Amino acid sequence: MVRSCHRRTCTVLTAGLVIAGLAAAGCQKLQSLKGLVASKPTEAPVVQGPSESVEGITMFGQVGSGSGAPYVTRPARSLQQHTFASEGRDFDPDIDRTGRLMVFASTRHAPKPDIYVKSVTGSTVTQLTAEASSDVQPRFSPDGQKIAFASDRTGNWDVWVMDSDGGNLTQVTSSYWQEIHPSWSPDGSKLAYCALAQSGAPWELWVVDLSEPGTKKFIGYGLFPTWSPTEETILFQRARQRGSRWFSLWTIRLVNGEASRPTEVASIADGALVSPSWSPDGSQIAFCALTPSEASAEQQSDSTGGSDLWMIDADGRGRVCLTDGKGGSYSPAWSADGRLYFSSNRNGQETVWSLLPIQGSALSRANGFLGGTQLGMSR
Repeated sequence: MVRSCHRRTCTVLTAGLVIAGLAAAGCQKLQSLKGLVASKPTEAPVVQGPSESVEGITMFGQVGSGSGAPYVTRPARSLQQHTFASEGRDFDPDIDRTGRLMVFASTRHAPKPDIYVKSVTGSTVTQLTAEASSDVQPRFSPDGQKIAFASDRTGNWDVWVMDSDGGNLTQVTSSYWQEIHPSWSPDGSKLAYCALAQSGAPWELWVVDLSEPGTKKFIGYGLFPTWSPTEETILFQRARQRGSRWFSLWTIRLVNGEASRPTEVASIADGALVSPSWSPDGSQIAFCALTPSEASAEQQSDSTGGSDLWMIDADGRGRVCLTDGKGGSYSPAWSADGRLYFSSNRNGQETVWSLLPIQGSALSRANGFLGGTQLGMSR
C-alpha cells in the first residue's frame, strides 16, 4: 500500500476506502471509503480507513488506512446517530430522494467493505453485496431504483450499477484504470466518475452514457465528481498545480456534453477542501476541510486525523463551519429534508450520523460569529 502524499485528507469516499487525490503535479490521495489521507507533493494516490486497513483509494488520490477524535457541532442542531456497528466501520452514506432510505459501505461483517441499505429511522440493515473484494461509494439513482458504486472485484477499481435490492449487477467500466466515485446525472441517464491511468498521473473526470456504456467522454482533471441535482454542472475537488498542491473546490458546466467555464468555488491558503456534496436544490455545498496541523498529526500517528464539515452557498459565499474539534467528520451527503448525513468516529467507532444545518437569520448570526477566521476561506 502506498502511504505518503502531501498531507492527509478527510475521510470521504468510504469508511473502507480512502480516496482523495492531489492532481497530476503532486501527490494524489483518494478519499477513504473510510478516511482521507494527505500526501507529499511528489508522491502518488493511497487508500485508507480509520480503524482497519482496507485496500482502496484515498481522498488525495492515492491507493491505501485510520481513527480520530470527538468534535462539537456549532451552527448545527439535532445531531442524530443512524448506524451502530459494534465492530468495523460504517461510512460513505447516501440518502434516496424520498429521504427514507440510506445506503452505505461497512466492514461490520468482514474485513473489506460491502454495501448495505437501511431505513433512515430504523435499526435493521440489509446487506446488498457480499464479495471478498471492497465495495464502496454507493449512490442512489435519482429515482431510487438503482445504486452505483465502486468495486475492486475484478482486480482494479471499476464502476458498477445494481438494482436497489442488490439484483441485476452490471459492470459500467472495465479498463485497466482505477475508476471510482460514480455520481448520477439529474435524469439518471449518465454517470460521472474519476479515473487514474497510472500512479503519479493526474486524476481525470469522465462521463459515461448508461445507454451506451462503451461511450464515454473526458471532461477534465479532478477527483470525486458530484453532479448537481438540478442542472448540468459538476462539482469536484482539484489540486493546485503549484506550491502546496492542496485541493480546492471547482465546478464545470456541461454544454452539449462539453465541459466549459471551470470555476473555483472555494479554497484555503494552506489546507485541503475535499469531498464536496450538493444540497437537494443545488443552492449549497457541504465539504470536508483538512488543515496543516491536522494533516501533520495524522501523518505521524497513522490515524485518520481531524476534519470538519463546512457549508457554503453555491456561489462560494455564506461559509460556515458545521462541526468543530479534533475528531473526524467525513463523507457529507444531503437528504431531501435538508439534513446532512456523514460518517464520524466521535464515539470511538466510525458510524453514520446526521445534523440539521441552521438556516436563515440563525445561520447569518453564526456565520458572522465565525467570520471564516477558523479557516482562511478565499471567499
